[in-house]
Amino acid sequence: MKEIESGSGDLKTRRKLLAGIGILSLFPLWKTGLFGKKKSVISCAPPEVKETMKVLSQDGQLVEVDMSKIKSFQGKISMEDLQKWVKRQ
Repeated sequence: MKEIESGSGDLKTRRKLLAGIGILSLFPLWKTGLFGKKKSVISCAPPEVKETMKVLSQDGQLVEVDMSKIKSFQGKISMEDLQKWVKRQ
């Protein structure tokens, strides 16, 4: 009976040893990236910034316009030009 008991202790030790070797054999796979998370790709292009401006349309509504669509912007108009434009309508 003593031989059977010593054999089961040996079997447990072998199983632990084989389990440890099996776990250690997974480290190279983890290192290569099979089990790791994917790395995110960083875009090199700068983010696209859309500049908008609120302008008054000819029918009197306030409209938001993309600045890239406007060819030339000369600045503020004078009060006199605005009054002429309103009277013309």
